[in-house]
Amino acid sequence: MIHASADVSPHARIGERTSIWNRAQVREGVVIGDDCILGKDVYVDFGVHIGDRCKIQNGALVYHGVTVETGVFIGPGAILTNDRFPRSITADGALAGAEDWTVSTIALRYGCSIGAGAIVVAGNDVGRFATVGAGAVVTRPVPDHALVAGNPARRLGWVCACGQRLADEAGRNFAADGEGKAGCPACGRHYTIGAEGCRETVAP
Repeated sequence: MIHASADVSPHARIGERTSIWNRAQVREGVVIGDDCILGKDVYVDFGVHIGDRCKIQNGALVYHGVTVETGVFIGPGAILTNDRFPRSITADGALAGAEDWTVSTIALRYGCSIGAGAIVVAGNDVGRFATVGAGAVVTRPVPDHALVAGNPARRLGWVCACGQRLADEAGRNFAADGEGKAGCPACGRHYTIGAEGCRETVAP
C-alpha cells in the first residue's frame, strides 16, 4: 500500500505487503523488504537498503549510507546521519559538492530499536537487539543487546530480544559494567554477559 501523497521513486524496489504512508519520500535505488511500515513524512535517501518487517515511524530521516537489517524499529523523529565532517562550503569557500565529502555508513543490526527523536551519528553501528533510548545521541558503536541513553549515549544496561531489561540472579537490573549470568523477567530467556558482550545462552 502506497498512499497517494507519498513520493516513491519508480527506481525503488518495494517488498510485498509493505505500507508507505502520507507524504513519505522514498528515493531512487532504495530497496525495502516485505511487511514493512513507513509512517507519515518518513524520508529514505537514495541507495538505502531496508530489510523485512521493519517499522519506521513518522518523521524519521534515513540518509544515504545507512543499512537497516530485518526487524528494526526506528521511532518517530529519529535521524540517521551520514557525514562526520559536514560543511556547506569547501575550505576555499566554494559550494561543496559530492566529491568534497565521504559517506560514513551506519548499520542497524537485526532486531534493534532506535527511540523517538534519537540521533545516530555517522560511522556508528547499532548491534543486534540493542535499544537506543528516546532522544539519545549515539556517538560510538552500540553492542548487541545494549541499552543506551543520553547525550552522548551511555550504556545503562542490557536488554532481551523481547525488549525487556535483563536482570541479575537477584532480580535487579543488570549493571551496565557487570559480568555474569542474566535473565529476562518477562520471557525467561537466559544470557551471559562478559568482556566480549552479551550473548543468549541455553537455560542452566
